[in-house]
Order: sequence, then structure tokens, then C-alpha cells
Amino acid sequence: MCFEVEETLSNSRNLRLPGIKASMLSFKLLLAFVATVAGHGYVDNITVNGILYTPYTDPYTSPTPDRIIRPVQGNGPITDLTLIDLQCGGYTAGGISGTTPAKLTAGPVAAGSKVSLRWTLWPESHSGPVITYMAKCPAAGCSTYLPGTAAVWFKVAESGRVGTTSVWGDTPLMTAGNSYSYTIPSCLAAGSYIVRHEIIALHTAAMYPGVQFYPSCHQIQVTGSGTSTGPATKVAFPGAYAAADPGITYDMYKAQTYTVPGPKVFSC
Repeated sequence: MCFEVEETLSNSRNLRLPGIKASMLSFKLLLAFVATVAGHGYVDNITVNGILYTPYTDPYTSPTPDRIIRPVQGNGPITDLTLIDLQCGGYTAGGISGTTPAKLTAGPVAAGSKVSLRWTLWPESHSGPVITYMAKCPAAGCSTYLPGTAAVWFKVAESGRVGTTSVWGDTPLMTAGNSYSYTIPSCLAAGSYIVRHEIIALHTAAMYPGVQFYPSCHQIQVTGSGTSTGPATKVAFPGAYAAADPGITYDMYKAQTYTVPGPKVFSC
């Protein structure tokens, strides 16, 4: 599994910055790594149409209980934009490439409804945006569907930096008891969808590799009379982000505006 030790080893090269000009940035990155030891986080529960789903209750029982969330390999980050792990989690370096479908699908829930996600307490050092995508599953449902590298994803919500302040999309998740919610577009066609929800941590993102992705995917059954399946142009994971994107390589310690990576948020 990919935990803090793995993160430190994989990102330590970002501290090898030659010359005096890089010393202050190196110091900032070092402080970020010290804070990292406290750990990361994951989506602990999801509320869909008033029903609470707990993805990680009794994860070590045999057989593992059926869930609505696609399994993730630990609470460590994805740092390579080219890996299938970026889609819904995985640990390719440890022999687990990507993830697998969940057996259950939450819902039904009407298009236009809100879905609430509760993260474990998020570390204060790991500031960054919170982004949510959706992808429609085939008529057979999501329980056997793997999008691969197909461009099937569209963005339904994003929350980045508030101006040039220290308030970010994930700032509320640094307070115990807070949750995040997204709204299912009201015009979406009925059917099963994968929801890809992520936090992007920018505390070591001044150079690439350095940015950290924490994706989590769950499956929902949407109802309603809508006919839309999202925008005509969709994106793939991997593929939606590039190292040169201003929202991927970014110094969060500077008072500067931030551009959330990926496509525009879809609206009906």
C-alpha cells in the first residue's frame, strides 16, 4: 500500500533544488513533508437520498462486504499523471493497476439532488481544490464497467482557491464534522453513473512531479426525465490533466490566483 513513507521517498527528489535561489522553496517543501507524517484521508461515508453508506466498515472481513465505492489502496497519493491509478485509485508501483468496480450502486436518487461525502479529517498542510466528475455506465450498470482510457468523464463541481487567500476547496474538510456535497445535474438522463471525486493537494506542487491526487469513485443510480449525458466533449483519466497545466504545477505559498485543472463544469 502507498502510505506516508512511500510518499516521502517518491517525492524527495523535489527537494534536490540546486543553488541558493531554491533554498526558500526547499524549506517550504520540507515543512510540508514534516506535516505530511500526520497522514492523509479518504471518503469515510456517503449519504445518497437520505441513506448512509459506509465504504470502509469492516474492510478486513472475509468475504469483504459489498460496497458502492470502488476500492482504493490505502490513503496515500497518486503522483503520476500517466497512470490508470489517477482515475479511481490504485497502486501500480505495488502491482495493483487501477481499481475494480464496486458490486453495489447507491440510490435511486433523482437528478438535481445533492449527495454528501464525509472525509476523514483532512491534514491542514494539504491545501488544494476539490473536484467531482461523472461518467455514465452502460445499460448493464456499473458493477462490471471499467472506463479504461476512454473519454467518458465530465465535470459537475469544482471548488478551488478563494482569490489569493489561504482558503481552498478542501479547507472545510480540515475541521472535524464537515462534509462536502455535489449536485447531480438536473438534466441528466436516468441511469447508472460513476462519480469520480478528488482532492488535489498542492503543498509540494511547485515542481512536477510533486502534486498529489486523492481520487475516490462511487456508483449511483440516477432517476428523472432528463435526456442529457453531459457535454459533447468529455475527458479521460489519465489524460485530462497535463504536468504543464497551471493548476497542476503551482506554488500555493504565493498569493496568486489559481485555475482549477480540467474542463469547465457542465451545466444544463
